Amino acid sequence: MSELHKFLFDGLPVRGMIVRLTDSWQEILRRREANNQTGAYPPPVVQLLGEMSAAAVLMQSNIKFNGALVLQIFGDGPVKVAVAEVQPDLSLRATAKVVGELAPSASLSEMVNLDNNGRCAITLDPRDKFPGQQPYQGVVPLHGDQREKLEKMSEVLEHYMLQSEQLDTKMVLAANGHVAAGILIQRLPVQGAGNLQPRANEDDIGLNEDYNRIAILAQTLTQEELLSLDVDTILRRLFWEEKVLRFEPSAPHFACTCSRERVGKMIRSLGEEEADSILAERGNVEVGCDFCGKQYHFDPVDVAQIFREKGDQPPSTAAVQ
Repeated sequence: MSELHKFLFDGLPVRGMIVRLTDSWQEILRRREANNQTGAYPPPVVQLLGEMSAAAVLMQSNIKFNGALVLQIFGDGPVKVAVAEVQPDLSLRATAKVVGELAPSASLSEMVNLDNNGRCAITLDPRDKFPGQQPYQGVVPLHGDQREKLEKMSEVLEHYMLQSEQLDTKMVLAANGHVAAGILIQRLPVQGAGNLQPRANEDDIGLNEDYNRIAILAQTLTQEELLSLDVDTILRRLFWEEKVLRFEPSAPHFACTCSRERVGKMIRSLGEEEADSILAERGNVEVGCDFCGKQYHFDPVDVAQIFREKGDQPPSTAAVQ
């Protein structure tokens, strides 16, 4: 069963989390394989999307936010886009669009960042929006400050956290066809003057040393160990000299938020003229959800009803076929 464990280091401004996605990750892959039009992901995409799924769960559980966290990468390689979305209850879904062939051991840059034009976006989409409220989105390139290509998803997200949140973060991510897993270590902000601010006094060196020591220990964890060892064993091996305070684990799970209503709004966003042209050509409009593979069918009466209704246009989760 998939599990997420949060922990603190007693007396130190450092927190951590470990996630292991098993049944939920396997369900994402099973639905992809069952889709006759897309088929199974190539091995490098399995690793990339699994690491993104684990990272998205870690990041969602790290914030207090009533809405979806959407982690997305896109660029100019064969993987045009990859998306992992996690809700506040840790339900998750993920998908990727692959165009063209991939080498069996293709790197991140070979998949999505051939000419250093790749981007990583993290979107926070509130569940209960105020009128006119837009989702918050932060975007970072898939390269470092010196324009060197980042070849690990963990490096991209560490770079994002440092730039957007000014928080030192260490991540180790791994995924295969059975497990997607990750560990996150983060230096806690310090309370000051009513706000959470980095400490800037004589204690700063000591706090940095504490965080750096724990981050270095976490970095010694290999991908093989992360995928094969249970959480208790990992924490014992890494931090046997530290006093670790653990919380009750949570259970991430697969769930898709697509619905006939949302797909109808997506069809409305195409415009009535475009919808009518599809009807004239095919007799109906067929839409398949990219995340779960569910098929939606709209006949001419259904389409006419869509354009008689009013409503907002949601983000598209499906592709017109």
